[in-house]
Amino acid sequence: MVFYPPPWVPKLPFDPPDSVTVGEFMKSEIYGRRPIAKSRNPFTCGLTGRTYTVEESQNRTELLAKALSKIMGWEPNADSPWDKVIGVFSFNTIDYVPVLHAIHRLSGIATPANVAYSAGELEHQLRSSGAKALFTCVPVLDTALKAAKAVGIPEDKIFIMDVPLHAPKPSFKTVDDLIQIGRSVSDLEPLRWVKGQGARQVAFLCYSSGTSGLPKAVMISHRNVIANTMQYCIFENGGRKKVGVDTQVELGLLPFSHIYGLVVVAHSATWRGDEVIVLPKFELTDFLRAIERFKINHIPVVPPIVIRMLSSKDILKKYDLSSIRLLFTGAAPLGKETSDGLLEIYPTWKIGQGYGLTETSTVVCSTSEDDICPGTSGSLVPGARAKVEYGKPGELLVQSPSVVLGYLDNEKATAEAFVWDEDGRWMRTGDEVIVTKAPSGNEHITIVDRLKELIKVKGHQVAPAELEAHLLTHPLVDDCAVISIPDERDGEVPKAFVVTPASAAGRSDTEIAAEIVKHVQDHKAHYKWLKGGVEFIDAIPKSPSGKILRRLLRDKEKEARRVKGAKI
Repeated sequence: MVFYPPPWVPKLPFDPPDSVTVGEFMKSEIYGRRPIAKSRNPFTCGLTGRTYTVEESQNRTELLAKALSKIMGWEPNADSPWDKVIGVFSFNTIDYVPVLHAIHRLSGIATPANVAYSAGELEHQLRSSGAKALFTCVPVLDTALKAAKAVGIPEDKIFIMDVPLHAPKPSFKTVDDLIQIGRSVSDLEPLRWVKGQGARQVAFLCYSSGTSGLPKAVMISHRNVIANTMQYCIFENGGRKKVGVDTQVELGLLPFSHIYGLVVVAHSATWRGDEVIVLPKFELTDFLRAIERFKINHIPVVPPIVIRMLSSKDILKKYDLSSIRLLFTGAAPLGKETSDGLLEIYPTWKIGQGYGLTETSTVVCSTSEDDICPGTSGSLVPGARAKVEYGKPGELLVQSPSVVLGYLDNEKATAEAFVWDEDGRWMRTGDEVIVTKAPSGNEHITIVDRLKELIKVKGHQVAPAELEAHLLTHPLVDDCAVISIPDERDGEVPKAFVVTPASAAGRSDTEIAAEIVKHVQDHKAHYKWLKGGVEFIDAIPKSPSGKILRRLLRDKEKEARRVKGAKI
């Protein structure tokens, strides 16, 4: 069955422009952005308070582009974009987006890299993307230098995004150095793009984590990002107007290297005139101080941060978080139990979540502030269509102007990502969902789990995310992950990896495990019971975007069984 956005969701007012760069779209009011004169400063450092106006930020973009043109020998209308690829391997800074748009100003391609990468992982991305230069930051400089050396990027093509307070200036050019160089360089000629070039030309090479092997390079066009910025903002406008929100202050903690932070926060928020308070990484006290200091209204986060908040109630009480109106999660499902736990502490907050993929350059469906149904990921955004059986779990298929061009140099993976039928070409998400009607009467989408991670117990499907959300309601579970393990009788059974809180000290693992197993038995169908047992570990492996890296736990389990001589 084909699903559409609810009737209350406005349609896109016009086709997303296909002949401009993302940067041009962001700064031009003719495409519908919030008037610059009425916009807040786009990016403010949540640690130092350093900030720039919209005009200053746009001017820095142009100066950076001029400096890169001089250093790299690139001109806006010469050579292929594939000859002008630059990696960005850095924590969030207020100049992160200006750097990306400066690369686009030269008709180049930016490839943002996960700051948690090892040198080998970064080397893979730089090599496969063909990067000719690299922006990085002091905390990960050693990793960046190793990877850059391995792929032949010279040190004079390595630039530093931001220098921490009181830190010595590195021997590499910084963004501020480039700004000064740009002031002495002649103006760049305007980009001369032909019609449709923005729909065909890659803006970002973002790497999808995948379920196995090395990450794949996803080719995201300029029009993909432009389209999703429009889709998400238009969807949100209805709810914002009803609560009287014009512009707001938003948290910029999610990594801008990840599609969630890149599009939903860094582009969508600033396009609608909001201020983004930028934090380089999650530290609980910095996070809480920033909310209190800047009176942040909207905090886009990932489920692990919500879990950390729930386990740190005493610390939360020390800060004034009354400015928060909306907490929004994505990148991984947020269980209803977890959401309810936070609402017990802050009953006036609204908690919503959205769903998207790198391959949809982000949002497919989202929660409106005036149509919240806990546990679901809301309704389709304008311009998106979905296909799945009504009321039955199944793989979600998607059509949207934000669906990407495909995978770089991987025709097989690109072909496998799409399917054709009488309704056209659909992107396969690989996620099992169920569509049901919310109390409002609107159709909401609930993400069950990744198809490849569903546990099959005697033919029954068990979603790890469902069990994880339930386990987190137990006072002796600080964090957790559930995987499948082989079972001779049932085929597969669930096993839980659990991190316990400090309050569990002094109690035996056997006693705690028994309580956790009973907690599931008391509330879940028998095939969902933890027949694979409970194992205690120090930390659950996760990506920076909050996804549980279950494959690492499966590898750990497989090795443990091999050592024990297990046959299956």
